[in-house]
Amino acid sequence: MSPSPEPKQNHLLAALSPEVQGRLFPYLELVPLPLRAVLYEAHRPMRHVYFPTDSIVSLQYVMESGASTAILVVGNEGLLGVSLMMGGETTPSRSLVQSAGYAYRLPRQRVKDEFNRHGQLLILMLRYTQALITQVSQTAVCNRHHSIDQQLCRWLLLSVDRLSHNHLTMTQDFIANMLGVRREGVTQAAMKLQQAGAISYSRGLVKVLDRPKLESMSCECYQVVKKETEMLLNYLPQRQVITNTDAIPVATLPNTPATVA
Repeated sequence: MSPSPEPKQNHLLAALSPEVQGRLFPYLELVPLPLRAVLYEAHRPMRHVYFPTDSIVSLQYVMESGASTAILVVGNEGLLGVSLMMGGETTPSRSLVQSAGYAYRLPRQRVKDEFNRHGQLLILMLRYTQALITQVSQTAVCNRHHSIDQQLCRWLLLSVDRLSHNHLTMTQDFIANMLGVRREGVTQAAMKLQQAGAISYSRGLVKVLDRPKLESMSCECYQVVKKETEMLLNYLPQRQVITNTDAIPVATLPNTPATVA
């Protein structure tokens, strides 16, 4: 966890003009997000919008049987609570803290009031929502057509993109729950990645040792999400802003983390 979180560690908040920040920042509340904390429960009213600074939150769909699958991950590139801006007060998914840290939250009405000004926040949130739609869509494709090895690579890459370091603290049971697969499948996939030198895994600590290797072992889904995110969220630091996506082959994109807190 960051010792002294600041609102501008969230890149969406940092991209707002001083005028908009002046209207929102006085109402920001810093909250700790411990591992596996639930921010939103399915079908329950959402009272706040959360802006992570150094934490990662996964949106999960939980089946009647209790089985679950992560739909998308959110970190310091954006926010949790876009449903409030789209006219809904609840979602069918659960928001679970995947990597502990902090977030700033705002009462839903404060965000709605600013959103309804039809200004800068509206534009940023609409573009961010499109990026989320891409991530959700590609997750569905990946879960249907790609191996557990590739799904794990995609998920690890999306996760470390939202951190300022290269390690994740979580058990194989937790990873299996995120991917919606059996623990044995995660064990075998993690072993393959470790033998290839892409990651190390010990006692619940996953470290990314060779990012280019991890990207090469992933499927196309990670690059699809990364490319779309870079095009839409041009406020993110240390990103290549893509103005003509058709002219830039995916393979030439830099192998650097997508975001740096």
